[in-house]
Amino acid sequence: MRFHTKFQYSYNPFSEHQQLFCSFLLLLAFVLPDMDTLSYALIFLLTCVVSVTHVLHSRKNKTNHKLPPGPSPIPIFGNLLEMGKKPHQSLAKLAKIHGPVMHLKLGQVTTIIISSADMAKEILQTHDLLFSNRTVPQAVTVHNHDQYSLAFLPVSPLWRDMRKICNNQLFANKTLDSSQHLRRKKMHELLNDVHQSSLTGEAVDIGRVAFKTSINFLSNTIFSMDFVHSVGDTGEYKDIVVNILKAVGTPNMADFFPLLRIVDPQGIKRSCALYVGKLFHVFGNLIDERLALRNEKGFVTNNDMLDALLDISKQNNQEMDKDKIEHLLHDLLVAGTDTTSYTLEWAMAELIHNPITMSKAKKELEETIGIGRLVEESDIARLPYLQAIMKETLRLHPPAPFLLPRKAKADVELNGYTIPKGAQVLINEWAIARDSKVWDNPHMFSPERFLGSKLDIKGQSFQLTPFGSGRRICPGMPLAIRMLHLMLGSLVNSFEWKLENGTSPEDMDMEDAVQGNALRKSEPLRVIPIKISN
Repeated sequence: MRFHTKFQYSYNPFSEHQQLFCSFLLLLAFVLPDMDTLSYALIFLLTCVVSVTHVLHSRKNKTNHKLPPGPSPIPIFGNLLEMGKKPHQSLAKLAKIHGPVMHLKLGQVTTIIISSADMAKEILQTHDLLFSNRTVPQAVTVHNHDQYSLAFLPVSPLWRDMRKICNNQLFANKTLDSSQHLRRKKMHELLNDVHQSSLTGEAVDIGRVAFKTSINFLSNTIFSMDFVHSVGDTGEYKDIVVNILKAVGTPNMADFFPLLRIVDPQGIKRSCALYVGKLFHVFGNLIDERLALRNEKGFVTNNDMLDALLDISKQNNQEMDKDKIEHLLHDLLVAGTDTTSYTLEWAMAELIHNPITMSKAKKELEETIGIGRLVEESDIARLPYLQAIMKETLRLHPPAPFLLPRKAKADVELNGYTIPKGAQVLINEWAIARDSKVWDNPHMFSPERFLGSKLDIKGQSFQLTPFGSGRRICPGMPLAIRMLHLMLGSLVNSFEWKLENGTSPEDMDMEDAVQGNALRKSEPLRVIPIKISN
């Protein structure tokens, strides 16, 4: 979210109606400037309805709920204007004032912010079932995706079936082991691309090569094919995925003011519908092609996810038909691309920023697998320092700083307060992972803190849950962990790295920026590779 203002709400001498009118003007300022006259008229009408609703609720609809504390809201906008350009940081500061369970009003959406490991455990474990549903962004509703999306479906028989397929088949170790040759091939191609840059002394944009490799890791694991053929590729597949990520990642006023969904004032739903439709068309063609191949004599399986899903569909079409396959593939491909590439970029940035840590990583790799060699997925278990580096990267730079939103199924008592039914619950993973009550020197990059520690990233240590926890933990976590260690270890073991223009590691820009639900590096990491000889 990119809302920012220096305005602080306190006593306001204007009447409530004057405040509401000012809020309407602010609302217009936040939507796209090229909106047509009809849209403005509809927004004005809807704002009037919201204003009346606000007055009625404030005067007649008081509840006995003891809501958690929080900053005072302004009419209509609530606390939206306090989110700032970096909401994970803004809300962490507010939590120091109001506590680890905090109440905000984001537009019309009652929102609870959780900012401590103990309270996160209450949400993710103790009351997991009561907080297992999601609030659904408008962009996710296109092509009925919210009715089939594993990420946003409510807990239901369909959700359980899809979850079981992911856990027991798609992301089981045996299945991932059988497809690792596909990822190994992509890793060789990544190293060859970087090697070409090393020959010319050209800087590599780590975020770009990470995006290309991540999307191809996923597309090969799923389809046994590349979606991107070069780092600068602007082909159809990449453009579709990038535009979906952009649409979903743009703050949508219709999510904060549900009545605005009628007009879709920023055009986000229309844009998302266009590109999701294109993606489903691509998936449909790939599924039809594979079905035709499977009917030919002598067909040999690729051991990829598509064949696994078609096998399941053949056995039980009700459990997994073509439409469900398309929606599941959408989740796996789109959700896993930007978060994986951002995490790899952060890990490389931290290692270059901390040369001593880089040296320790190189030493472990040299002693364990040999200098200059490609890291295999089977090597990861023998590289504890590399694992510690990845845990520390995910601690300081969680790919989704608020995880995915949860929604209260009923009124829930928490820490002496009531979280009302229907409230959106956000867990500030960024704030929890930098809590000085839990972590020594929380802002320091120190992988050593994880050596010999039982803390993991698999949802059991609530001070570190970058993939979530409980029923809604990320199903793709086993694949993401393999991909990240494979890329990071191979890049570190195959090349030396130096910054452009003689920049020293201590002068690197390590600021972050929020892009949709993901946390990226504000300035792209560009570094010059120097090939290491075997």
